[in-house]
Amino acid sequence: MISSPSQASPLSSDAASDLFDQSTLSTLAQRLVEAARRAGADAADAVAVRGVSQGVEVRDGRVEESERSEGDDVGLRVLVGQRQAVVSTNDVSGDGVARLAERAVAMARVAPDDKYVGLADPALLAKDFPNLDLLDPEIPSTAELERRACEAEAAGVAVKGVTKSGGGSASTGIGGMVLVTSTGFHGSYLRSSQTISMTAISGEGTGMERDYDYTVAPHACDLASPESVGRRAGERTVARANPRKVETCKVPVVFDPRVAGSIVGHLVGAVNGASIARKTSFLKDRLGQQLFAKNIRIVDDPLRVRGLRSQTFDAEGVKVRKLAIIDEGVLTSWLLDSATARELGLVTTGHAHRGVSSSPSPGSYNLHLEAGEASPAELMADIKQGFYVTDLIGSGVNGVTGDYSRGASGFWIENGEITYAVSEVTIAGHLLDIFKSVVPANNLEFRYAVNAPTLRIEGLTLGGR
Repeated sequence: MISSPSQASPLSSDAASDLFDQSTLSTLAQRLVEAARRAGADAADAVAVRGVSQGVEVRDGRVEESERSEGDDVGLRVLVGQRQAVVSTNDVSGDGVARLAERAVAMARVAPDDKYVGLADPALLAKDFPNLDLLDPEIPSTAELERRACEAEAAGVAVKGVTKSGGGSASTGIGGMVLVTSTGFHGSYLRSSQTISMTAISGEGTGMERDYDYTVAPHACDLASPESVGRRAGERTVARANPRKVETCKVPVVFDPRVAGSIVGHLVGAVNGASIARKTSFLKDRLGQQLFAKNIRIVDDPLRVRGLRSQTFDAEGVKVRKLAIIDEGVLTSWLLDSATARELGLVTTGHAHRGVSSSPSPGSYNLHLEAGEASPAELMADIKQGFYVTDLIGSGVNGVTGDYSRGASGFWIENGEITYAVSEVTIAGHLLDIFKSVVPANNLEFRYAVNAPTLRIEGLTLGGR
């Protein structure tokens, strides 16, 4: 832990070059796979993961915390017949490679049979690796991170009505993976991530309110300015002052873009192949059915240039592709890795993810719900009474039944206009009904890993007094 920026020096150009060079990790992964085959594995794959992060937190113009971490970890998966084992380490010095491989094979030999395990079909492996521009070659110094955090904080506390700072922060990181398989795949990627955030507080005592804003991008030039982050945090906080309670009712609910992506997240959780295979999803029998209105399209795009979760191959080496999970309102596909695809009698969609200590499992990349035609103001124009959600609390969503109930705060809508702040309410319904009534506005922005425009949803129950 570094207590002040003077104790953390920026990386030299040589050190930065070393971070970007994955040749040592590639060699190590290849050695692990070869050692596993020598130890008796029928098949194997190895991942080597690099993680570097540095962050600064400030409060009242002073650095409260400055922290840096850096490390490489490796994982080896081996298959002996239909048995599988995964081992991981961050130390393969000396004869560590051979010992790790032997331990993995010994574990696999006593593991239970699983008829669905196995490496990906070689015909599906990625062969082309387009440049997605995921790595910013300029690593910001600790002093630069401190500047960003302080400027965001200063802009937030300068907003009239803000009484104190909840802190400003800035961070940078590099993450990457090398994957080698015994079927001949060899791929790697690196991506950077930079963030700026600020939390502001208004009011005093029991009347205090807080809100935040943040920006995140692989490249520094794509970040919002620190001043705009702080200003938005301050303005949002002041707008929440003196919230009121409302009576329990059933009204149209409008989701701010900051929380609208949660609706996409609930859909994607329900179409995850692991949930479908376990029959624990309320959508398990809905493939090919109309879930949304015909103008709704929800896309997962792993190949977005400078995307936060972009990559050219999945954790099994399978070629990835842009996929419309919902197309013209119809559920078109599950998200599958090789094992869940085999269990369901399908073909992997290239959505395998994994860490060094786990076997592959399905997951998403860059998700978005495409924009509609109406502006947010037009979307709300005919709402006599409704609720505009800016924050959601808790995770009261049942993926097995589709029941939806979450704590929320935001603003009351009267005659199409956002009026006073509202807090301590719940919004409840069923996800199938929510999906059917989604109407998107035209203000989609790609700011997060899951993006959606302002969304209007009919008939939710608002639980208040």
